[in-house]
Amino acid sequence: MKIVLISLLLCFTHTAAISKTLQGVVTHVSDGDTLWIKVDPAAKPIKVRLQGMDAPEICQAWGTQARDALRAKILKQSVSLSTRAKDDYKRVLGRVQFKAEDVGAWLVKNGHAWSDHHRRHLRPYANEEAAARKARLGLWAQAGAQEPRQFRKLHGSCHK
Repeated sequence: MKIVLISLLLCFTHTAAISKTLQGVVTHVSDGDTLWIKVDPAAKPIKVRLQGMDAPEICQAWGTQARDALRAKILKQSVSLSTRAKDDYKRVLGRVQFKAEDVGAWLVKNGHAWSDHHRRHLRPYANEEAAARKARLGLWAQAGAQEPRQFRKLHGSCHK
């Protein structure tokens, strides 16, 4: 029991140590889950992948609508970025808040993205996705919406 508690404490301490919250302005939106935030006027913007959700690929059905919805919501707006890691593509993984609203949750709630899931872990925005599906919002208005992960397996990346 003592070892478990020490392990948990070390994990919490390590996670807290690398967690950052930054303020900045959104300068560019690449797609429905990737954006650029300028946090330092003297530095280049940071490329950010929204954590906890997955928007359609830009060449996939609803991909441009997801990007356009994100642009309309936060382009040139001041946001807060909470980050802990980078992904395989060297993008910062994080959650973005705009006017105290979680942008990833907003995208999923409005039918522009799926709540992310890994194997059997709970989805962070499962309730928002269920409500969007039930109301047939956004990509859920179409029959046969395909998760981006599955789309990439079948068709590859749009950015080849």
